[in-house]
Amino acid sequence: MFLPHISLADLEQTFFSKVLPKTLQLFDNLMYELSSQAKGLTSQNTELCSTVRNLLQTVVQLLETLTSCVRYVCTLQECVPLESVRTFPSSVLYMIKNTFTHCKDSESVYCGHLHLISDLLQAMFKETYSLQKQLMELLDMISMDSASSEDNIADMVSVIHTVLEICSVVSNMDHALHANTWKFIIKQSLKHHSLLQCHLKHSDILSGLCKDTLLSFHSCLQLAEQMKMSEIQEGTDLKLFQKTVKLCRFFANSLVHYTKEFLSFFSDSCSQLHQLFLQIYSKFPPSLYAPVILEVHRDEISRVFLVALDPLINQLLPFSPFMEQVLSEKLGLPPEQQLPQCLLLIAIMDKLSSQPEEVQSLWNTGRSLSLFSALFLSFQQCSGELSLPVCLPEVIGTGQPAVPITLYHYVCVHLCSFIASTLPSHFPQLERALLDAVLSSSMITSLLAMDSWCFLARYGTAELCAHHVFVLAHLIKSWPSERYEVSALGVLLRRMLFLMAPDHQNIAFSVILTACNSAGDTLEGELQASISGVLGQFWTCLQAKQVSDDPCLQQTLCLLLHLLEFFIQMLGAQLITQVFALQSSLFQLDPPDHVRLAMLDFLSSMGKVFIPQEAQRQVVPQLSCLFASLLADQTWLIHQHALEAFTHFAEETSHEDVVPQCLNSEETKNKVVSFLAKMRQVEETTEARTERMKRERIIYSAHFLKKTEEQDSAGEPLAKRACHPPSEEQYKSAVGTMEGAVEAVKLLLQKGSPPAWLAVKLEALHTAIATLRNSVR
Repeated sequence: MFLPHISLADLEQTFFSKVLPKTLQLFDNLMYELSSQAKGLTSQNTELCSTVRNLLQTVVQLLETLTSCVRYVCTLQECVPLESVRTFPSSVLYMIKNTFTHCKDSESVYCGHLHLISDLLQAMFKETYSLQKQLMELLDMISMDSASSEDNIADMVSVIHTVLEICSVVSNMDHALHANTWKFIIKQSLKHHSLLQCHLKHSDILSGLCKDTLLSFHSCLQLAEQMKMSEIQEGTDLKLFQKTVKLCRFFANSLVHYTKEFLSFFSDSCSQLHQLFLQIYSKFPPSLYAPVILEVHRDEISRVFLVALDPLINQLLPFSPFMEQVLSEKLGLPPEQQLPQCLLLIAIMDKLSSQPEEVQSLWNTGRSLSLFSALFLSFQQCSGELSLPVCLPEVIGTGQPAVPITLYHYVCVHLCSFIASTLPSHFPQLERALLDAVLSSSMITSLLAMDSWCFLARYGTAELCAHHVFVLAHLIKSWPSERYEVSALGVLLRRMLFLMAPDHQNIAFSVILTACNSAGDTLEGELQASISGVLGQFWTCLQAKQVSDDPCLQQTLCLLLHLLEFFIQMLGAQLITQVFALQSSLFQLDPPDHVRLAMLDFLSSMGKVFIPQEAQRQVVPQLSCLFASLLADQTWLIHQHALEAFTHFAEETSHEDVVPQCLNSEETKNKVVSFLAKMRQVEETTEARTERMKRERIIYSAHFLKKTEEQDSAGEPLAKRACHPPSEEQYKSAVGTMEGAVEAVKLLLQKGSPPAWLAVKLEALHTAIATLRNSVR
């Protein structure tokens, strides 16, 4: 009744400063009496019951009066100076906080007799809710500027901190109330950012936001789990679940907004943010520690809540303390947070490529572990999830829906994507992390590093791939052979050899060829087996048409043939079959002279070999056909070399019946006989020599022109080896090998009784072949 007669400028001095202390004293007395009298409340004690109800009614009336006062002040003018209502907000907030606390604790305060006063408690809660809402409207009208006094700033800070305390009281009472209370804190903190930023308890506000986010998230999971168990997907539980998910989204958005404005004050709070992500991921699929919920509920949580939380990672990326927290070597995480740490690192990797260079450098070259090393260490701890394995959704193709893939596949895909965006200046950290992981005692971590390294070799420059191959070879050479690390390095080296650019593979084969030439018979048996095994793998990749069209592949083939001469005695039936199949197909495409010369050298060395029985049916006709064709070659250099190679083969071979098959014409026979008898050939006429020189000059000119063009383009980086689909020749070679193996088994069965396991093995092969046949259809 007095307020309309007092001006806004005089309110604080004339009214609030005098009335509010007495009001607070009255309020405290009422609340004390309530707490005291409530202990003896029973339905039989009607007098005490009446007393308690009267006390509650008085509190409700007091709250109504305060609400009216606040509402009136809001009508005085659009902007209210804080000086005019200084003691009012803090006094009202004090009563709001204590009233909500009384409502929250009512179960214990009234000792199971709530039904006697529940109507008045509800009225008290509603009136307190209205009072808070009205007060927040008034506080929105408070004006503060850069000239505000220290007292004004302290008062507003006190208001925000008190409202923060109210948040913790109402967190489990009402979703809308809880959200609106937090909304006020965020809004006022941002509104008066420049004045309050150095005075607010940012760590307390952040802690409250994180805590309430987790509480809401856990409530979502509990409701989803209840619906899964009850098999009821509609009704009250579903509505409550959807409201709680939206509350989670509200908290996520609040975290994003608050962090954006006050990130610089979070240096000591990064562990809370880190734990927020870890605890959320640990309770959500695919974590082994997550509750079992329906896919529809999981998708809604992900779509509504996790998507809203995702921008928080972006905001934290430039913040060095957060990086140091996440990449710390001394996290000591419990088992349930190992996978969440791995997934968080993957999320950071996905976002880092779009960040400025200095942010990428922060994570890749900072004082702590590099992001690469941290991921491998975290991945190594996820043994349970990798063993099951757990699956995560991933979009494999553009425009395609997400499909579940294993954790290994998921990490590998995202790591390779990150490697593709890594700056060249960060390669030392990447290479160090890859090497450490390859040498890891964890086999699956080593395999992940190998797959990632092979991607780097494939994606990066040819020079980088060649450099890595050289480094790996040097490491293998310098490491004691009995160490397990050598095996891992050897596997990686064999894989990377196939990824080298053709020229660099020529170089690699040339080095091996030179080493074999130098070592001769002193080359250790283990090394011979290792080299021959690697060489064998190349034949499955070579295609006659590709070799015919690519000079680099032609040179590679020549080196392979020369290398096979050193290991001719170690070649198995399958490899011999593949080598001759490729040579026969290539010869039909008219290969250049240097390829024919390499073929001849290899054919000559075949005299030292007994061709396995199972390979003879396919190899012998090809061997004789190749010799016959090369002996009939019109180029004098090829012809002369063919005579020498055939003579050498004929002198050493144990397959005497093959020799006459190579001489398929009288002219060829006569030339071979003349060569063996060292008889002089018919003298070349001057005219014939002149024509031959003209033809050779054309060949030389074309060769020199090609070399000149290659020198002009020498400054350009080498192209990576292209991926090609399997050719018809490869299929023919593979099927030929299968046929040869079948023939070999037939011969063995003719010679004696088979072992007991053979029938089972043949049945398994029969099933595999049936599966292949069905896939062809």
